[in-house]
This record gives sequence, C-alpha cells and structure tokens, in this order.
Amino acid sequence: MNLRASENIRLFGMKVFFNEITNLYKLKKMPTKILLSGKKGLGKSTLAYHIVNYILSENEEYRYDFTKYIINKENKSFKLVQNNTHPNFYLIDLLNDKKNIDISQIRNAISYTNKSSFNVMPRLILIDNIETLNRNSVNALLKIIEEPNQNVYFILINNNEKLILPTLKSRCLTFKINFTFEQSMFVSSQILNSNLLDFINIELINYYTTPGEIINLINFSKEKNINLKNYTLINLLNHLIDNNYYKKDEFVKKLLFNCIELYFLKEYKTRKTKQKLLNFYHNFINKINNTKKFNLDEESLFLEFKSKLLNG
Repeated sequence: MNLRASENIRLFGMKVFFNEITNLYKLKKMPTKILLSGKKGLGKSTLAYHIVNYILSENEEYRYDFTKYIINKENKSFKLVQNNTHPNFYLIDLLNDKKNIDISQIRNAISYTNKSSFNVMPRLILIDNIETLNRNSVNALLKIIEEPNQNVYFILINNNEKLILPTLKSRCLTFKINFTFEQSMFVSSQILNSNLLDFINIELINYYTTPGEIINLINFSKEKNINLKNYTLINLLNHLIDNNYYKKDEFVKKLLFNCIELYFLKEYKTRKTKQKLLNFYHNFINKINNTKKFNLDEESLFLEFKSKLLNG
C-alpha cells in the first residue's frame, strides 16, 4: 500500500485531469510545459507517471489500459521507468539528503535534452517538488523550457503554490488539483479497496487531509499496532507525545502538528469562551514556526501543549 508514485499502476481521483491532458496529446496539442499544482498527497506524481506510461507505451505490447486507467506491469516502458533506464524519460527530484533540487541536476537535464534521440518517440522530463528549486536552478531550467528541443515535454509537479516563482509558472499550462473532504474520503476508500471508516475514527480526519496523508496514517497505525477506530483525537495526541515517535520520524512530527491544529479547530467550535484558546493558539503557532525555522527541539513544545490543554 505504501508504494512509490512510479509503482502505482492504478489511478484514483485523477481521471478528469488524465483525460484532458491525454486528449491534448492525441490531438497533437499538448503543451511542452505542464504544471500539476496542489497539496502533497493528492496523487499528482501518480497522475504524471500514468501520463508518461500512456505516451511511451503507445506502440508497445501491454500498452496503457485507457478504459480502466491501469498501467500493465508487463509493459516494457513501465519496467524501464521503474529502473530509471528509459531513454525517453528523465526524472529530477529531491535527493534523499537534500532540501533543494541542486542546479547540477538541472544541468544534467540540459545535457540530456541536447543529446540526439534514440527514436522518434517523445522525450518526457518529470520534475517533482519544483517548489524546492532555488532561484539559480529556476533560471537554469527556464533556459531549456522556454525553447525546448523538438519532441521534448516537461511535466512539473508543485506542492506549494506560494513557493513557486511566477517566472516559471507563467510558462506552463497549470492544472490546479484539489479534493473536497468527501472526495478525499472516497479516493482513500478506493486505494484501500474497503470503507475508510473500517480503519479509522472519522474524528481523526482533518478536512484538509489528502488521501496520501490518510493512507500514511493508517500504515503508521498498523506498524505501531494502534487501532485508529477506537482512538479519539485526544487519545492519539497523548499517544504520539508520550511515545516520542516524532523524534525519529518526520512523518509523525508533521502528523502531530496537523492533529494539534485539528484539536484547536474542534475546540474553537465547541467552547463558549474562545479568547483564551485563541491567545494560546496564536502563541503556540508562533512557537511552532520558530521551532521549524531554527530547527529547535519540539519536546518542550509538545509537553506544554499536553499539560495546558489536553490534561489541563
């Protein structure tokens, strides 16, 4: 269930976008620069890999199944993309130990586009997490996307619209992707192949939660033997803080911040006297931002939250 985007052979919740982009390709009107923009965890990367397979498998055996929106595992291009050895596919993404996409990665992509193609098929360059490009990397990228070589297409994926430079965004056809709460619930159930509420108490699902975040939470609960169906929000917060999971796992740290925000939201709706809660909330958010900004230890912050609100 915890697959890389390139391994997801099924497409959920993205069929409208897939149809629109592939129809443009069939009509020979697909722009050379496409931007998929939206929160992390919606399935944008999976959508990109399905578009890539649709194009690259066009004249191959076990081609993309357009009727069911499924990639065939036996397809040659699928296997080559998995191994990052397809001559018509180039991936740029964050390296494991980096916070930004390095300019050297962009320069390598420039070298790739300048090489002669091995065949007449389109060449596809996928750049994930483009919000992590610094200004120098963006400027280098602009040089190749403004006037790309013939039959070269760029698919860019952005997880934070506020962080993308306008000079880059303005050169792309942008698809803004978002799910309603109901859509996130439905897509999560499709991925699980079961009713989502068989796995989790609905109280734990934030209205801003994406399917990817929901599935990660369920995977985490299975790993730690946590029965999310029987956990209230306060139960989960106490469990996460008491066991210090956040010290070892960046996902748990983000989960904890999200649960705290959800706690404030729910408390605000139910409390008659709201000002004291609002004051604490604004003070707490400032502390969270400073903790993230200066890479400070969060333990005292979480313990303060627990003592003053959860058990106060």
